[in-house]
Amino acid sequence: MSDKIHNVLFVCTGNSARSILAEGLLNHLGGARFRAFSAGSHPNGRVNPFALTTLETLRVPTDGFRSKNWDEFAQPGAPTLDFVFTVCDNAAGEVCPVWPGQPMSAHWGVPDPAAVEGNDEDKARAFMDTAVTLKRRIELMLALPMDGLDRLSVLREVKHIGTR
Repeated sequence: MSDKIHNVLFVCTGNSARSILAEGLLNHLGGARFRAFSAGSHPNGRVNPFALTTLETLRVPTDGFRSKNWDEFAQPGAPTLDFVFTVCDNAAGEVCPVWPGQPMSAHWGVPDPAAVEGNDEDKARAFMDTAVTLKRRIELMLALPMDGLDRLSVLREVKHIGTR
């Protein structure tokens, strides 16, 4: 088994909800095999408090999250990325920076929980639904035998996970 740590970037437009949830979940579940980051094409500058509350409910540490631009990950000295996942449809349609390391990319779109209108209970439910979907996809990815699959097979599998 390889000791390689796979760097994963989750991208969304605002980097305040979905990509933050995915970053937290993968860092929590991925152990020493994965290191997750998140960024936005047009970050809104703040992390949605419902995202942090949802992660806390799932017993995922919430320290250090910030809304940041995806350009940070295309700069010299940025982590070499193995995977880039878009988690919103808007970001999937944008022209992405050139990522160091030629990472595998896939679209794992989920509805935006921050767009849900209603009371706090409705919003909290939307965030939890999004987190559960992302958690299931991350668990499926973690179950892949990364060392036993060639690059094209891994790419095919992670793209397929985004449809579940």
